[in-house]
Amino acid sequence: MGEIRATATIITYNEADNIALCIESVGFFDEILVIDSGSTDDTVELAEKAGARVIHNAWPGFGRQKQIGFDQSANDWVFSIDADERVSPSLKQSLVALFSEPTRLAKKSGYKVNRCNYFMGQALRHGEGYPDWLLRLANRNQARWSDDPVHEKMRLSGESGQLIGDLDHFTEARIDSYLIKQNTYTTLQAQNLFEQGKRISGWKLFASPLVRFFKFYFLRLGLLDGIPGFVHISIGCFNSFCKYAKLLELQKSKSN
Repeated sequence: MGEIRATATIITYNEADNIALCIESVGFFDEILVIDSGSTDDTVELAEKAGARVIHNAWPGFGRQKQIGFDQSANDWVFSIDADERVSPSLKQSLVALFSEPTRLAKKSGYKVNRCNYFMGQALRHGEGYPDWLLRLANRNQARWSDDPVHEKMRLSGESGQLIGDLDHFTEARIDSYLIKQNTYTTLQAQNLFEQGKRISGWKLFASPLVRFFKFYFLRLGLLDGIPGFVHISIGCFNSFCKYAKLLELQKSKSN
């Protein structure tokens, strides 16, 4: 029995390298629920060994898969964590304290946590990497995940609060695998924008990465994160360029 009456949900696909440490970091939850979309490695076995309940669901997109976690949780309060994330000791302390005061807990529909992104072995404390406030804890009766295939969002029917302590996020260990993942994400983003009826001009394709670099590297002091910060922001700018280039390609292909 965990220290708090809530469910931690984790969506997985071939996360054998991450799942045990992720589950360990949320071991103080009453229930740990893994929603797996067909892993071919040891993800499921490791998750069950670590004490998680595992259910299987064919991949419908990030938002819908996380909503499955909401729907299948044994508790009303649900904390969503990705397999490459860890609850830090300070965040654990905040969560345990919150659930020890039911009246304070019930004042909000959900709570945001501050995610700290680790890249090239370093915590990013500036730029686009920090602060990174995300809604991750909610009463499922007052919240729902968007249907977005990528960059999904939790939507609340009430107000949100904030918790002290970081949610540590460990991105891909190698830049090449990180770029492969980003290529998939930008394709999904472009398709989603196109389906929503969004259209762009060549000017935005040119300007977006430049504006993004100036904002995060200079205005938000990403330069203080050294080489990892520079690389991370540069890849983010390239992702912006790729997303809009793919959207422009879709526009041209459909107009022919």
